[in-house]
Amino acid sequence: MSHDTYSNPLISRYASREMAQLWSPQRRIATWRRMWVALAESEKELGLNISDEQINQLKANIDNIDFEAAAGYERELRHDVMAHVHAYGDVCPDARGLIHLGATSCYVTDNADLVLLREGLELVRNRLVQVIDALGKFAAEYRDLPCLGFTHLQPAQPTTVGKRATLWCYDLVLDLEELEHRISKLRFRGVKGTTGTQATFLSLFEGDHSKVEELDRLVTEKLGFEESYAVTGQTYTRKVDAQIIGVLSGIAQSANKTGSDMRILQSRKELEEPFEKKQIGSSAMAYKRNPMRSERMCSLARYVTSLQSSADQTFANQWLERTLDDSANRRLTIPQGFLAIDAVLILFQNITDGLVVYPKTIEKHLNEELPFMATEEILMAGVQAGGDRQELHEQIRVHSQDAARQVKEHGQANDLLERLKNDPSFEGVNLSGALDGRRFVGRAPEQVDTFIANVVQPIRNRYAGVAADLSGEVTV
Repeated sequence: MSHDTYSNPLISRYASREMAQLWSPQRRIATWRRMWVALAESEKELGLNISDEQINQLKANIDNIDFEAAAGYERELRHDVMAHVHAYGDVCPDARGLIHLGATSCYVTDNADLVLLREGLELVRNRLVQVIDALGKFAAEYRDLPCLGFTHLQPAQPTTVGKRATLWCYDLVLDLEELEHRISKLRFRGVKGTTGTQATFLSLFEGDHSKVEELDRLVTEKLGFEESYAVTGQTYTRKVDAQIIGVLSGIAQSANKTGSDMRILQSRKELEEPFEKKQIGSSAMAYKRNPMRSERMCSLARYVTSLQSSADQTFANQWLERTLDDSANRRLTIPQGFLAIDAVLILFQNITDGLVVYPKTIEKHLNEELPFMATEEILMAGVQAGGDRQELHEQIRVHSQDAARQVKEHGQANDLLERLKNDPSFEGVNLSGALDGRRFVGRAPEQVDTFIANVVQPIRNRYAGVAADLSGEVTV
């Protein structure tokens, strides 16, 4: 590794080996060559004068790529695709004349991108399934642990730790549905010609429209797609890129939301992300355990969401049959969007697998607010004991305000229950169970059970064993 030039941290620090290799020059150009092989094979099958020996020579050299030779050709020709046509021809001298026969540059670049996009989406899907599974396990483990709920970041009706985790998980489930949809709808550009009219191929097959249609079908099938896009210009519509970056952005939004929640809860010491034995939280404050992984996840997620506008604008500014102002932009946004979301999901998985929950701290925080939240139930119990509803309501209001004042102005404990116990108006009311948080979580535990059974388990069943071998190193 060179230390005198910039190194992309998505490669050197964050993304997995699998995702980095997917977008590598080796993988991309080898995929171009697969396109040229599929085209030559299909043209041969449809009657063009191409020999088996030429096809075999092309196949034998798919991965034999001389990048220095190609760079030399590009300096001379100022055209990346033609540079690689020449470099491929150098190692396939018998097939040199048929490489790229009838094709335009976008035949290899766009079709190869679609192959890589599909594989990238599948890698992302597999990581996403892993995180959904991990959050499901966490939710099930803490299904009935009461905790303080929050609305407006203010204490609200209690929920459970497990129920809150289902909210995080469900966002990802919705992302998975969108991701599966995009994978299922992804098509091949196919063999469409210079401006999408297939004119060159019609000439190549002497006006035989059926052969041109069959050529498109054959090449599409050879590259593992069931369909090609119905019509294209020179490129497949960049609407597809915007839709795909939109999916990545959606996952990033979910991760950012969950990471932010985790950072808030860590500041309250209710839970903690993994922290290694010799990990340093702060170079100055030795006691600190900063939520570095959650922060990093949010940081990378924010980067992914920022790419959405770039993809949208690229699509919106494609004039007529195409312009080249998409090229440089796509070289950046597409690979880096995938690399960054890969890193986000590696972090998400790592955090979820190692989350530590502190029930006593959660209980302490809940009990500090629970007397206020129990007042409606206390009011109803007072009425049932023979009290006047309006008078009891006023007494609770006065005592609640006084108790809150003691908490906020003097830093004292919440003594609302003691005040009510000493008020003759509530003499017949049993206040002993008012601090049992389980009485106030409604159906949260049962909702967790239903969510796991009806939502998470089918995903586990559908993707059993799919993501078991994914790598991913978490780096500072």
